[in-house]
Amino acid sequence: MNKRNNYRYQSFSSSRKKKTSKLLNQMQKRKKQQATGKAYSFSGPQKPVLGSKKPSYLKGNGNRRSIWKMPAAIFLGALMFVILALPAMIVLPFGDEEKAVTEVKEQEQAGKEEPAESEAEEKESSFAVEVMRHASETVEDVPLETYVAGVVASEMSAEFEMEALKAQALAARTYIVNHVLYQNDPNEFDVTDTVQHQVYKSESDLRQQWGSEYAKNMKRIEEAVAATEGQILTYKEAPITPAFFSTSNGYTENSEDYWESELPYLRSVESPWDKESPKFLDQQIFTIQEVETALGVDLPAQASQSMEVTRTEGDRVDQLKLGDQAFSGREVREKLSLRSSDFTIEQKNDHLIFTTEGYGHGIGMSQYGANFMAQEGKDYKDILAHYYQGVEISTVDDTAPTLVAK
Repeated sequence: MNKRNNYRYQSFSSSRKKKTSKLLNQMQKRKKQQATGKAYSFSGPQKPVLGSKKPSYLKGNGNRRSIWKMPAAIFLGALMFVILALPAMIVLPFGDEEKAVTEVKEQEQAGKEEPAESEAEEKESSFAVEVMRHASETVEDVPLETYVAGVVASEMSAEFEMEALKAQALAARTYIVNHVLYQNDPNEFDVTDTVQHQVYKSESDLRQQWGSEYAKNMKRIEEAVAATEGQILTYKEAPITPAFFSTSNGYTENSEDYWESELPYLRSVESPWDKESPKFLDQQIFTIQEVETALGVDLPAQASQSMEVTRTEGDRVDQLKLGDQAFSGREVREKLSLRSSDFTIEQKNDHLIFTTEGYGHGIGMSQYGANFMAQEGKDYKDILAHYYQGVEISTVDDTAPTLVAK
């Protein structure tokens, strides 16, 4: 019998008995192999097995017939393997790979987020403001942006327009950076929490002040501060003195007309919106004796008082000559606790009536003016450019790296 890719067989003729005997021997041999646990190999061609029933033959050409014979159980097992197990073997590795890729991406993302969070914490803690709390007489280290939020919440109404709040945030941040950079005060703190510097209130202070409105109000304040984080106002690459006040008389004041220093960015500009402010007009009445005491001047009783007034470019009182003495508008305002240095005086018998327009010193940014500008669609950069002439918006990191590294 010759071997090729398939076995060839001769037809059953005279040698039938011999071949039958040979096939029976092969069957017995295979049974012994199965009994001993040897695997049945499908790697090569197999010889047909002659059983009790007549085997099925595949008809070939002429008298040659070829056949592959496989037990039914093995065939069904192989078929089930192909149908069920093989797809699972194909799908599972890809499923594991996809899961692994997802886990790697999540780890990479977590790795990216952690440094960012650490960097934010480091940035927040790298520059803290030492605030002397007047109530407790203790010094608190307050992170810069937290301090700015506390100042904005204290110095401007939380109900103001968002762009006005942003402008106030830059003014507050610039003030403290400029103050800490150039202060010559040997105190063991940077600023107080009063009007001596900027009014600052802590979270507990604001919760007590606002009550149930705290969450709503603070959300707006924090949004404005976060939107301008790290930004300050500079003039020729140096932080400015960002003066601000409540309400103008229609104009802001040149710095040298109220203070001694002439600052190029604190120029008198129009602020016509302020006439709509609820704090625009005020009136106070004093007896002549009260005015004498406050100003340290002798005034004739029951007589018409002699008064001469000169005014600044911002239409506030520059000099007031009362009786035989002269006073600056600032002196009169501060000694009589007037709202503004833009005042007029009317005498009625032994009383003097002071009528003021505006609220505050009048230098820099008008807060109500900023709010009205924002209502007209101006953004915080427009507002700041109007009230602070020729300034630029810079960052704390670039302008004051020594503070950031403090």
